[in-house]
Amino acid sequence: MDGVELRERARAWLAQDPDPRTRDELAALLASGDEAELADRFGARLEFGTAGLRGRLGAGPNRMNRVTVMRAAAGLARWLGAGRTVVIGYDARHRSDVFARDTAAVLGGAGCTALLLPRALPTPVLAFAVRDLGADAGVMVTASHNPPQDNGYKVYVGGSGPAGGSQIVPPVDAEISAAIDEVGPVDALPLGGDPVVLGDEVVERYLAAVTALPLGPDRDVAISYTPLHGVGAGTLLAAFERAGFPAPSVVAEQAEPDPDFPTVAFPNPEEPGAMDLALAAGERAGSDLVLANDPDADRLAVAVPGHGLLTGDEVGGLLAEHVLRRTSGDDRVVASTIVSAGLLPKIAAAHGVRHVETLTGFKWLVRAGNASERNVFGYEEALGYCLAGDGGRPVADKDGIGAALAVAGLAAEARRDGRTLVDLLDDQARRYGLHVTRQLSVRVADLSRIGAVLRRLRAEPPTAFGPLEVRSVEDFAGGLRGLPPTDALRFHLHGPVEARVTLRPSGTEPKLKSYLEVVLAAGRDVAAARRSAAEHLDGLSAAVAAVITTG
Repeated sequence: MDGVELRERARAWLAQDPDPRTRDELAALLASGDEAELADRFGARLEFGTAGLRGRLGAGPNRMNRVTVMRAAAGLARWLGAGRTVVIGYDARHRSDVFARDTAAVLGGAGCTALLLPRALPTPVLAFAVRDLGADAGVMVTASHNPPQDNGYKVYVGGSGPAGGSQIVPPVDAEISAAIDEVGPVDALPLGGDPVVLGDEVVERYLAAVTALPLGPDRDVAISYTPLHGVGAGTLLAAFERAGFPAPSVVAEQAEPDPDFPTVAFPNPEEPGAMDLALAAGERAGSDLVLANDPDADRLAVAVPGHGLLTGDEVGGLLAEHVLRRTSGDDRVVASTIVSAGLLPKIAAAHGVRHVETLTGFKWLVRAGNASERNVFGYEEALGYCLAGDGGRPVADKDGIGAALAVAGLAAEARRDGRTLVDLLDDQARRYGLHVTRQLSVRVADLSRIGAVLRRLRAEPPTAFGPLEVRSVEDFAGGLRGLPPTDALRFHLHGPVEARVTLRPSGTEPKLKSYLEVVLAAGRDVAAARRSAAEHLDGLSAAVAAVITTG
C-alpha cells in the first residue's frame, strides 16, 4: 500500500472518529508525514478472534480506540440480531469505561438491550452475570495483564448450559469478524440512549455463588494480597468477609486501580519483579500466604513466604485434589491443557474420575466433558483456575476470586495441622512423582520465523534433546479429539528422567513458547529431588533453545 492510499484511509478514519483525543493524534500524524507509522496503523487491522480484540491504544484500525470498539459492537449486534440482551463489563484501564458505554450505545441502537455492570469489576463477575441474567452474550472491556498502553475486548456467549457465560469458540469468532467487516462508517450507526446500569445485586449473587464453592471448614489463615493496581481488591475482600476468612492485608502501594501500573514493569504476576512488594509485605507480616490477582482478577498467583511463587501447575494440582476431596459422584471430570503438567491425570485416576486434555484457553477447558458429566475443575499453567462444587459452577471461565478462596481454605486446613502448602506439594510428589515445569520463550522480530521453526521440526524431528531421547512426537495440527487443529508439537522424552517438551506460538505476542516438564520419583528427600529436577530442567532448557535456533 503506497503513501497516498494510507493517507486516504487515515483521512476517512478521521472523518468518522467521535473521539477528540484520537482525532488530534491522527491529525498530528498526518501533518508529520510519518509513513512508517501510518503503515503500522492503517496497513493492517486488529484481528477479531476467539480472544476478541487486544492491542495498543491509539488511532487507526490496528489500534484499540472508539471506532474499533464501535465497529466490533456493531458486528456483534449484527451477528446476534435485534431483541437480544448483552451484559457489558469493564476494568479500570485507560478508556475501558468509555469503550463499555460506546458498546452499549451501539447495541442499543441496533435494537438490543444493553446491561452495564455498576462499576469497574473483575472479569469473572461479567462471566457470571451473563449466565445469571440469562443474557444472550457478554462483553468485557479489558486487556487482562497486558502492558498499560493496551486495551482489549472479550466476547462471551450466553445460554444456561455448561458453556453459558464462556468465551466464544470457532466458528463464532469468524462469523462475528465477518459481520464486523460489513460495518460502514461508525458516525452513521444508530445509537441507543443510556444503558441500563445494573445494581450491586448481581455482584452479591456472584459473591454468594463463589463462597458456596468447596472451601473446606477451616478459616484461620494469614494472607497478604495485591490486586496489582487492578480491580480485584473490593470483590476479593468482600468474598473473604462473606466466607468467614480473616481480611487479607492489602499491599498499600498497589491497592487502588491505576491504569498506569506505576510500581511494576509489567502487570502480570508471572513476570519477574511483579510480586516483589507483595512478597516483602508477606515476609514482614509473617503471613501464611501471599496472593495476587492480575489486573482484571481472572488469574491468581500464590506464594508461600520463605519458599516463593508456586507455579500454575503446582497450584492446579493442589486445587484439583482439594476439590475432588470435597465433591462426590462418578460423573465428575477434571481438565487441563496440552501445555499443562502431566500430574492432573494421575490425580484424577487416584480419585476415580475422568481427566480430559484440551487445547489452551478456558474456552476449551470449560467445555471439557460430555452432557452426562460434571466438569468440577479445570486449570491452565498460566495461573488460571475454574472450580465447581456439587452445587454447580458459578463461572464458566477462569476466576481469580473463587480460586483465592479455595487456596485460602486449603492453606487454613494445612495450618491447622501445623503444615504449609509446600508440605502438601511434597505429599503429592511422593504419591504421584515429582512433576517440575518451566517455560522458555523465544521472542522474534519476524513472525514467519515461528512457522518456519515448527515446519522444520515437523519435517526433521530431533532424535534427542541433550541426553534425553525422543520417544514419540504428537502433532496437534491434526486436531485433538474433535477440537480444531492448533499449531503445536509435543515431544515425549526419556533417559535419566522422563520429560516432555511442548512448543507452540504465543497467541498474543511474537514468541515461540516452550513448555518443559521433568518427572522423577521423589522418594523421602523431596528437596533433593527438586534440586535434581532443576538441574535436569537447566540442561533441557539449553537443549531446547539449541534445537529451536538451529537453522
